[in-house]
Amino acid sequence: MVNQSSTGSRLVDLALQGGGSHGAFTWGVLDRLLEEEGFTLEAISGTSAGAMNAAALAHGLLTGGREGARESLHTFWRQVANAATFSPFQRSPLDRLMGRWSLDFSPMYIATDLMARLISPYDLSGQGANPLRTILTDLIDFDRLSTGRIKLFITCTNVRTGRGRVFRNPEVTADVLLASACLPTMYQAVEVDGELYWDGGYTGNPTIAPLVRECDSHDTILVQINPVVRSQAPKTAQEIHNRINEVSFNAPLLKELKMIALLRKVADLGDGEGQQWGQMRVHLIRSDLLPTLGASSKLNAEWEFLIMLRDEGRRVADEFVTKHRNDVGVRSTLDIDSFLEEA
Repeated sequence: MVNQSSTGSRLVDLALQGGGSHGAFTWGVLDRLLEEEGFTLEAISGTSAGAMNAAALAHGLLTGGREGARESLHTFWRQVANAATFSPFQRSPLDRLMGRWSLDFSPMYIATDLMARLISPYDLSGQGANPLRTILTDLIDFDRLSTGRIKLFITCTNVRTGRGRVFRNPEVTADVLLASACLPTMYQAVEVDGELYWDGGYTGNPTIAPLVRECDSHDTILVQINPVVRSQAPKTAQEIHNRINEVSFNAPLLKELKMIALLRKVADLGDGEGQQWGQMRVHLIRSDLLPTLGASSKLNAEWEFLIMLRDEGRRVADEFVTKHRNDVGVRSTLDIDSFLEEA
């Protein structure tokens, strides 16, 4: 993947889901895709951790090309791990003994999970500064990013209206990225331009529409973190709560994919937006590993865990490139029509 057009290169967009520290999987995917000189990146739509990855990638491309982007992503996740060294969310001795990455037996995680159902973040005085703010402001030159060639679309959820807002390059700041990742049970809403925002996953995880309406590319590579389908029904309270979040966070994306599938079925697309949607080709990169990790592991930011996720991202991205390199620019590798089928 390159940051400028080249002969024979195919124009692509990226759609990056959120998912806490599982976003390190996306880091690995991007790290591998950056080695592909046959793809030209036009735009990135990102939410929550996907928004962080999008900003770090775009900044790195601006300052140092492909290698700069890889270094920028590495630096971001290294700093996240450094900050997590002093986090109260740590694996319990039992989790470590059993070789599990989850925090299911972490006393602080259990206490926080219970408190989130009874106590508002606004009931807690003196919430400390979010370490992500310092990481983002130290790493990313937002002034330069505002005029960058890579188009950014960062989704946040307006608390007052319940509607999603997509922030574009000149509007993207550290506050916007923090708002896109603001879980309302854990953090107070983030104010941007006089409005309060929560995690963008509730309204677009990520948002596909601007990639269709504002870009020339007809190929979108979707990096999925949150599973759409689970083979077994959740039984425990924690599993049920996690599945509710997965369904909620996937619903807007599934709606947009269904729209693409519907418009592709129309024989005469005509001109305008309908034709744009109908011409979209979608490619999916996901891992069977992520659904097995458990929801609590999304708060585990140990460097060893992040590296494992990065390596898994590189592995599945390499499989995708090996298998579908020649499909990009020609056909969808995701079965779009399946989104029209009733469950």
